[in-house]
Amino acid sequence: MPELPSGTVAFLLTDIEGSTALWERHRQAMTAVVARHMALLDAAIQAHGGIHFKTVGDAIQAAFPTAPAAIAASLAAQQALLAEDWGEIGALRVRMAVHAGEADPDGRGDYLTAPLNRLSRLLSTGHGGQILLTQTVQQLSRGALPNGAGLRDLGEHRLRDLLDPEHVYQLLHPDLPATFAPLNSLDTRPHNLPRQPTPFLGRERQVAEVGDLLRRADVQLVTLIGPGGTGKTRLALQAAAEVLDEFPDGVFFVPLAPLADARLVPAAIAGALGLREEGGQPLADRLRDFVAAKTLLLVLDNFEHLVEAAPAVWSLLGSAPRLKVLATSRMPLHLRAEHEYPVPPLGLPRRTPPPPLAQLTQFEAVRLFSGRAQAVKPDFAIDNDNASAVAEICWRLDGLPLAIELAAARVRMLSPQAMLARLDQRLPFLTGGARDAPHRHRTLRDTIAWSYDLLQPEHQVLFRRLAVFVGGCALEAAEAVTNPDRELDVLGGMERVGEHSLLRQDEGLGGEPRLAMLETVREYGLERLVASGEADPARERHAGHFAALGDGIERVFWARPEPLLATLEAEADNLRAALGWAAGQGKAETGLRLGIAFGMLALQRGMPAEGREWLRRVQALGGGEPPLRARALTTLGWIALYQDDTEATM
Repeated sequence: MPELPSGTVAFLLTDIEGSTALWERHRQAMTAVVARHMALLDAAIQAHGGIHFKTVGDAIQAAFPTAPAAIAASLAAQQALLAEDWGEIGALRVRMAVHAGEADPDGRGDYLTAPLNRLSRLLSTGHGGQILLTQTVQQLSRGALPNGAGLRDLGEHRLRDLLDPEHVYQLLHPDLPATFAPLNSLDTRPHNLPRQPTPFLGRERQVAEVGDLLRRADVQLVTLIGPGGTGKTRLALQAAAEVLDEFPDGVFFVPLAPLADARLVPAAIAGALGLREEGGQPLADRLRDFVAAKTLLLVLDNFEHLVEAAPAVWSLLGSAPRLKVLATSRMPLHLRAEHEYPVPPLGLPRRTPPPPLAQLTQFEAVRLFSGRAQAVKPDFAIDNDNASAVAEICWRLDGLPLAIELAAARVRMLSPQAMLARLDQRLPFLTGGARDAPHRHRTLRDTIAWSYDLLQPEHQVLFRRLAVFVGGCALEAAEAVTNPDRELDVLGGMERVGEHSLLRQDEGLGGEPRLAMLETVREYGLERLVASGEADPARERHAGHFAALGDGIERVFWARPEPLLATLEAEADNLRAALGWAAGQGKAETGLRLGIAFGMLALQRGMPAEGREWLRRVQALGGGEPPLRARALTTLGWIALYQDDTEATM
């Protein structure tokens, strides 16, 4: 493939209108039709200096060094398509769109950054046989249109990326049809979806899956569930924009965060629909009458603090068979027909070794960091010098969109390398944020505190105590450490904490449940634990539990008790945390017990240096009964022998 153009690049996107139906009706003929269509497009692209760099199904993506070249190629392609005899299928209608912007080739036949998302949204509004241009292309091609060509100003249109409107033009030429139906933009259906200040990056699969759920006849309620900062609201808005055509009576966004009383939810919905009380009829009744025969979608955002209103929403759905609700919440609504959709963090690259630069920039978390960084520092780029730091930042922030956005905003003052050095105290670092952001999102602390404050007091206690675990824990450990006096309902409480998206359940050893927190959430929990005065007792119970778990391992070690080793390996991070606490607090006996267990695990799992260092640290405390100290020395000796350090074994 020839070298892709860089800098200001013009892009041409094409798509066959109604291709799915054509394949269903003319399956045998379509193979040859698509191949011929590709050949005609390639000829036009190459004749005008462009490069066809990607094909997705029957859609083509091509790059040109100038906007006039891209326009000329699109015109030539449409002329060739119109002149062709397509046999039994009749006419082949291909829509085309041209946009231009800054783009960087990735060295693998694609682009690291390109204005293709915006262009694909524009393409989806057009019709077969139509060529659409953005205002950028119109400005770059002044005085350089093909002979006989002109432009029709179609005005501003909101696209489904929910960004500011795009000023759209249609290319006119005597050889092309001139009259088309209105563009299929957001302006063609009633809605109140708010404009978004930044592009929606990644999550194509999640948008498609949520859209598929909303299209199902048997689904009326979908709830997007996840912790604060995972991007539930943005995902809901994007999914709603994509299904706008499915709801002829409209899609309406209802922000619930400002409400403090669940009884106000019906009024908030009515307000979003433009309804007011009339003639003495209660607003709830008016709302029910209004939606009864409508085909519309309500997006109820931030429902978690108003779950008492869930029955009212269910009653509304029951009275309107074509009404659907897409809710966002940190906990389920617990309605019978609710379809829960967990919103995961953004996709992350592998941690070690990080992938090559070209692959790294394809991951959602990295793309988000790059995009938000460029918004505040336009010359920012991910390169070989900062790529590993950016990847590690995304890892440290758990792929949480809000956390990544807050971090990326710091590139005004800090390089990614400097930023990484400051992430040890993640929450204090991530303060601030855009002034137009919702107040609860001004800091990462606010997003987590929002969920914490919704917990009952006994569940707050459980959440705080669970924060001492590093890397998660088994249910048995959670019960032992969080509930020493048996005053808490641990199982029920963990379910409630999980419903608020502050705790997740993974699969542990043998398929048993393993409880875990996102690290950013855990750090907040530790802060609350310290503030409550419970930190030292909780850490002592934590250390004691894992010391007991490892007791006696050296006596059975040579029999290779794999289940015990596997358990200790799964709890390696908890062992480290407990060792650090014991060493810092001068708890020699507990530290020695932990050090022996970790040392034997380290010996078996090939990390003897770390095991040796921990044992030395806890030995230096100078306490512990002589038999325990002797066992620790024996473990140190085995590690030294493993390392071939004969002097240390003497």
